[in-house]
Amino acid sequence: MSLESGAGKPLAKYAAWRRAGDFVFLSGIIPVNPQSATIVRGFQDIPVEARLLLGETGEFSTDAKQGPILAQSWYVLESIRYTIEEAGGQMSDVIKLVQYFRNLDHFPYYSRVRKLFYPGQPPVSTVVQVSEMLPSAEVLIEVEATAWLPQSRLTQ
Repeated sequence: MSLESGAGKPLAKYAAWRRAGDFVFLSGIIPVNPQSATIVRGFQDIPVEARLLLGETGEFSTDAKQGPILAQSWYVLESIRYTIEEAGGQMSDVIKLVQYFRNLDHFPYYSRVRKLFYPGQPPVSTVVQVSEMLPSAEVLIEVEATAWLPQSRLTQ
């Protein structure tokens, strides 16, 4: 699944991100490529390098349980990275994440993935469990991001 063809693009008629002064606000990002209308369902839907980083085991029972949330977490955070870089920043500019889960038991898996994107200090965070997300019950996670990206830094 190619991030370049869909990362950070809206699934409907809304802004994927918007700048307000020195802040960049991202709409909630879900593990769906809007160009292909493909939902990330597991390890098979992300690049091999990411699968190795996330610990794909090759054991069906383990990968079938952990793969969906690990792959979706990676895809969402990689989409945030791609979008922030498109806006002229980097992941260290992200100061806040709001993470929505269908099942809070998935948070430890997501947290493991988040450490790959924020090896030092992670952004401030809010975690919420919700009953459902669009477009289907296969979507396990959605993440909103706020970045501090001074305009003066972009013009230098």
